[in-house]
Amino acid sequence: MKPTLTLDLADGRTSEIYIGSGYLQSPELASTMALTTRVAAISNDRVASLYGEVIDHLAADHEMILIGDGEQYKSIQTYSEVIDQLIEFRFNRDTVIVALGGGVVGDLAGFVAATYQRGVRLIQIPTTLLAQVDSAIGGKTAVNHKGGKNLIGAFYQPETVLIDTNVLTSLPDEIFVEGLAEVIKYGVIYDPSFFEWLEDNTHSVLAREPDSLEFIVRRSCEIKAEVVASDERERNRRAILNFGHTFGHAIEAETRYGELLHGQAVSIGMVMASDLALRENLCDARTAQRIRNIVNAYGLPDKAPHVDKGRLLASMAMDKKVIQGELRFVLPKSIGTVVLTSEFDQKNLEATLDS
Repeated sequence: MKPTLTLDLADGRTSEIYIGSGYLQSPELASTMALTTRVAAISNDRVASLYGEVIDHLAADHEMILIGDGEQYKSIQTYSEVIDQLIEFRFNRDTVIVALGGGVVGDLAGFVAATYQRGVRLIQIPTTLLAQVDSAIGGKTAVNHKGGKNLIGAFYQPETVLIDTNVLTSLPDEIFVEGLAEVIKYGVIYDPSFFEWLEDNTHSVLAREPDSLEFIVRRSCEIKAEVVASDERERNRRAILNFGHTFGHAIEAETRYGELLHGQAVSIGMVMASDLALRENLCDARTAQRIRNIVNAYGLPDKAPHVDKGRLLASMAMDKKVIQGELRFVLPKSIGTVVLTSEFDQKNLEATLDS
């Protein structure tokens, strides 16, 4: 079978993305990818119990390594425990790491693949909407540190991303909806017609109608693949994918990754970024309101829990977009157009935080 999308990278590298329905229930696609080397699958209890069979189709010789479920497990401690198990099972350089799960599993497994014996092959099988449209695509891998989110990581591309949209129908509502924050993001930063489609099709998306699910996943992946191909290591343009994340990551860190899901923090961050853009006269009131309205329409939060303003500012100062001490934000100018800027009035930033 042919990949749905191919992410073309420097030096002739590619990342092949398969998008469809029923892949994890059928051995057909997995058999075309059958691996002759040993596979270390990284997952968690819940996902492995639902979809672990796909690993049997991929490789006869495999081990399943399970981690905890939740952002708090995307840590150096969990990373070290996984490395210990790879060594215990005597995996070597021809190992293939398969990430089977959501964003936490994918990010951690990717970092393991990037660093174990200086790098082994990686396959991503994302099982949440957020992972399918964002974290499994593009090669960002990381673990968190108490000083900030994703501070320890590497750019490391999966050779294959296998996306089965059928799995989205069984996700708990909260987990499904948090992924919609990243979907909305693509409309704001890149494609006004996609944003408008999301505004007009709230019911079919929330009802998880199959055609709507496949459309939002495919369009999101197309946008991310195009942006990443132009700037794999985030020297400039790729930073637009962080819309909402500077505020969102700081909120996650200051609530110790336990109060909000990542997508919920991003949705709050997008509203905050829009508020700052409005105060800076970068966008008009209608643009900012449309972003808040669509967040509300999909049941995502638009206000942060109470966090000390000084701590939020300190946390944002550790953001990876800080260059030479200057904090940079991705701010909307209109739906479909954003700007990465370090030029803003500190009083406006503090007013946004206060509001």
